[in-house]
Amino acid sequence: MSSSEVPASPVRQLRLVVEADDYEAAVRFYRDVLGLPEQAAFSSGDDARVVILDAGRATLEIANPAQKRMIDEVEVGRQVAPHIRVAFEVDDTAATNDRLVAAGATQVAPPTTTPWQSVNARLDAPADLHITVFQELRTLDERASMDGFGTDAT
Repeated sequence: MSSSEVPASPVRQLRLVVEADDYEAAVRFYRDVLGLPEQAAFSSGDDARVVILDAGRATLEIANPAQKRMIDEVEVGRQVAPHIRVAFEVDDTAATNDRLVAAGATQVAPPTTTPWQSVNARLDAPADLHITVFQELRTLDERASMDGFGTDAT
């Protein structure tokens, strides 16, 4: 394999498992309002239930404490995110934000254009998740040519 070829990942899927005290409300919010299609659902006789929702392509974003503080400052104006924040890429941040707030999410910060060229909104959502909905304004290739973008390898 040449150095320019990227090996296939041995990981096939990232699955974030979230315990929700109000299971029905969480399913309604993420499946019916945010629009994540139901991939599978399982239950047992002792009222144990799980639904697997398809969230498209998954990535794992790892930030050091300084980056986490900077992102909070840009998107919200103060530090608010807990240890884990879940982000969903959408086609229209403003419309999605409005729909999620109408369905019971609490807006933490309205849609904001970031220096990395996305429109991000922050919400506190069912199942005690702090979430971002974001809309990319530029392609990955366009952003890669901007100052501050690249990979650790470059």
